Amino acid sequence: MAGERIKLDVKPREEAGSAVSRRLRADGLVPGVLYGAGKAAHPFAVEERELRRVLTGEHGLHAILDVVFDGQKTPHHAVLKEYQLDPVRPRLLHIDLHEVRLDQVIQSQVAVEPVGESPGVKEGGVLTLVLREVNVEALPMEVPDRLELDISTVTIGDSLRVADIVAPEGVRLLDDPDSVVLTVTPPTKVEEPEEVEEEVEGEEVEGEGEAAPEGEGESGGDETAEA
Repeated sequence: MAGERIKLDVKPREEAGSAVSRRLRADGLVPGVLYGAGKAAHPFAVEERELRRVLTGEHGLHAILDVVFDGQKTPHHAVLKEYQLDPVRPRLLHIDLHEVRLDQVIQSQVAVEPVGESPGVKEGGVLTLVLREVNVEALPMEVPDRLELDISTVTIGDSLRVADIVAPEGVRLLDDPDSVVLTVTPPTKVEEPEEVEEEVEGEEVEGEGEAAPEGEGESGGDETAEA
């Protein structure tokens, strides 16, 4: 469960724009915005190292953040809404946080994690995860980090659906119960190419085209009987 709150200290920022964002990143800061709860948006900047520490903790992207602005004592409870990664360098470019109330349900996407050993996979079948995440509704502190899906009875040709996921108490699955989550299909057969007999150039067939040795095989027509 997400049931843990992590403090995140941020600095309010007044200026916006790409030039300002570049300067912040050059100083090791990540620009972001806090939305939600019927309030005006709050632009901020946060140290990238601190942000990575928070988002790579035990609860990862589902952590409940107590966002504290400089000069304020009351935290804003928030969850990660969106983030942007640099396509070239391993760094965060921007982050959006959504302010929430801890006593009101929210909707979130949660990863599906297959657990157990599938008999079909042991027999050579291929497990394909069709849905890697499912949509859930729960109180912010009760949103699970992941949802486990037991595959210990899945054989070749079987599939599991959203209805097969056992959600914790207080968590409601929002996706169609009949949506396929994973399947185990037969192994792919690799067809071997047919062997083609190659004719060896110049190969002769026995009994055909044999040349008689020079001087042999003639009837002796050059011999003249002596009188």
